[in-house]
Amino acid sequence: MTIPMLRSLFDDWHQPTREPESVTYSNETIGGVDALWACPIAADRDKVLVFTHGGGFAVGSSSSHRKLAGHVAKALGTLALVLDFRRAPEHPFPSQLEDTVAVYEALLDRGILPANITTIGDSAGGNLAVATVLKLKDLSRPLPGAVIAFSPWLDMEHKGETLITNDASDALITRPLLEAMSSMFLGDTGSATDPLANPLYGDFSGFPRLYINAGSAESLLDDAQRLHDRAKTAGVDVTLSVVDDMQHVFPFLAGRALEADQEIIRIAEWFSGPDHSQPVATHLTAADATHHEEHI
Repeated sequence: MTIPMLRSLFDDWHQPTREPESVTYSNETIGGVDALWACPIAADRDKVLVFTHGGGFAVGSSSSHRKLAGHVAKALGTLALVLDFRRAPEHPFPSQLEDTVAVYEALLDRGILPANITTIGDSAGGNLAVATVLKLKDLSRPLPGAVIAFSPWLDMEHKGETLITNDASDALITRPLLEAMSSMFLGDTGSATDPLANPLYGDFSGFPRLYINAGSAESLLDDAQRLHDRAKTAGVDVTLSVVDDMQHVFPFLAGRALEADQEIIRIAEWFSGPDHSQPVATHLTAADATHHEEHI
């Protein structure tokens, strides 16, 4: 299939997600980047989730991800801004990162406090949610208050053990698919070991509090686990949530699957916790019996 055909197909990725109630949408160009606001009616309009969509840096859009962003924003009581950043192969690395930084700076110019901004994304967008903060560190800019990564795809070298061990259980991700996507993303000049393209090489000292989730059945589970370990070693307040038998970016089932809805509730509880500097005990109900969480 051609890239335009794949993009058209992927825009239907929202179909498994139930439409969130009491959420409105509006388009805006901010920082030179087209974006879609997801606005829960009761949201705190001084708090913004900067949402970077997945799709291997080449497909996906605000259309494919608006419902998921709406569910998360509603649960967290914030606005969500879903970015239509430039995509590969027409715009290879670091075009996407330039767009996310431009949007972040535009939000600061509007008076949004850094602490009230959360970078959030899934898969390749999870990479951008993390890499944007690493880039802001490089620029000596104020950092956002939190980062949330759903099934982040981070490793452009494809070294994760679960690419092998979970190959049979993952319904979507394959190593050849990742190799093709990373080739388009990096282009002729990008490096697979550049920390801004592969955040597993990043310096996480001083990084904001971080929430990572993944499904135990997915091939990219190892990326989430390695990100957690690197952040933990650097002293970051980091939570890793792994839900048994779930697939890549399983929160897309919001409104239709208990596992997705429970995960979004856990994120909301983490987001609004009374003291993010201290470990939080995890109390699981019977319905949560297959969920495992570590909070550092």
